[in-house]
Amino acid sequence: MSEQLHFSELWPHWPELLAGLWVTIQLTVMATLGGLAIGIFGAAIRSGRATWYSRIWGGYVEIIRNTPFVVQLFFIVFGLPNMGLKMTAGEAALLAMVVNLGAYSTEIIRAGIQVTPKGQWEAGRVLGLTRLQTFIRVVLPPSLQRIYPALVSQCIIVMLGSSVVSQVSYEELTFAANLIQSRTFLSFEVYLVTTGIYLVLSITLRQLMMAAGRKWLGVQA
Repeated sequence: MSEQLHFSELWPHWPELLAGLWVTIQLTVMATLGGLAIGIFGAAIRSGRATWYSRIWGGYVEIIRNTPFVVQLFFIVFGLPNMGLKMTAGEAALLAMVVNLGAYSTEIIRAGIQVTPKGQWEAGRVLGLTRLQTFIRVVLPPSLQRIYPALVSQCIIVMLGSSVVSQVSYEELTFAANLIQSRTFLSFEVYLVTTGIYLVLSITLRQLMMAAGRKWLGVQA
C-alpha cells in the first residue's frame, strides 16, 4: 500500500511555523552578535602574555568545547536557579547560545591572530598606537579576513543548535514543529517542511554573512 502525503493539512499551521521561525532568527542574530563580541575579547586575552585571566578564559573555552550544548543549556535553566540566578526560557536559551559561540569563536579568531606577522604589531608601535589600538585597527581586520569562512560556519552551527532550546519549552521553530506534529500526527510532512526551512535559513544566513564580510573586511568569495 502506498502512503498518501497531506501537506495541504499543514496550511492552517503556517502561522505557528512562521512565529517559531521568527523566534529562531531573533535568537540567531542576538547570539551571533554577542558570541562574536565575546570571541574577539577572548581572542585578545588568549593571544597576549600568559596571565591568570588568560588561563581562566582558557578553562572556559575548554569546558564549553568539550561538553554537549544541551548539557550547557540544562545547567543554565535548571542549575543556575539553585544559585539564585533565575531567568526565563528565552533568556536562558540566548545566554547558552552566546556562551557556546563565544568559546568556539575565541579559538577561531585566536588562530587568525596567531598567524599575523609580528611586523604588524611593530608597525602599530612605530605609528604611535597603543597596543589596544594596534589590535583593533591593524591586527584584527586581517585576522578576521583569514578565518571569516570558519567563523560563518560556526555561527550557522549555533543557529542549527538553537533547535535544542525546544527542550526547555522555548517556542522556536523546532518547538512549533513538534507541537504541530503532536496535533496532526503528520510527522513526515511536518519535519520535511521544517528541514526545508532550516536549509533555506542556513543558506540565507551564510550568503548574508559572506556579503557582509566582502563589504566590510574584503573577504574573497
